Amino acid sequence: MIVGIHQPNYVPWLGYFAKMAQADIFVFLDNVQFSKGSYTNRVQILAHGRPRWLTVPVKLDLGDPITKVVPAQPDWVSRHLDILQANYRTARCFHGAWDTVAAIYAQAPTANLAALNEHCIVELAARLGTTCRFRRASEVDVAGEVSDRRLASIVANLAPGGTYLFGAGGATYQRERSFAEHGLSTRQYKFTHPTYDQVGAAAFIAGASVLDAVFNVGWEATAALIRASASAAAQTAVDG
Repeated sequence: MIVGIHQPNYVPWLGYFAKMAQADIFVFLDNVQFSKGSYTNRVQILAHGRPRWLTVPVKLDLGDPITKVVPAQPDWVSRHLDILQANYRTARCFHGAWDTVAAIYAQAPTANLAALNEHCIVELAARLGTTCRFRRASEVDVAGEVSDRRLASIVANLAPGGTYLFGAGGATYQRERSFAEHGLSTRQYKFTHPTYDQVGAAAFIAGASVLDAVFNVGWEATAALIRASASAAAQTAVDG
């Protein structure tokens, strides 16, 4: 069993979904401290061919976990939909994707940022054919501070003897020994961003929300990009 773990980000990029596509279980690390300026409440889209931030305004107390962060303005959903429509309405596959995207936003829970993000990710993943099982770290009986040892405990709890999947960023602080002590293996993968035609862009701009791909090339082509990227990453993975 392969387990991926990541904070629940706001309508994240293709690399997030490619990681998910390689996992049997994907854990939302929802009970860690909210980090200002992270991708937890914002993501880039393209506006007239240039990157711009799409940000969920939030209110919180210092040190709050993501599960206690809440949207600060009641009209943020309609504003984000207006921004997306204004910037992608001429994209080739916009009309075929818009109703589904608008429904995902309309049905999103607003009790906290974690629930909001998880809803959007799970619904988009289902539409893109992702088959992994989803869990929340807050529902796993694991104590301790956020570290490689805590991540190892989460994996051991959900998939004894399994494999922890992590990206290049995790290589700087995650030690194989912590996972080996729990009878786990690790797998590092490198994501190579696929390219596609983007409305208004003179050259491809990487790192935008998955919605950028959906509006530009459609659901099926986006799913194919994710599968191909996940397959390529798996082939170059480094096991420990």
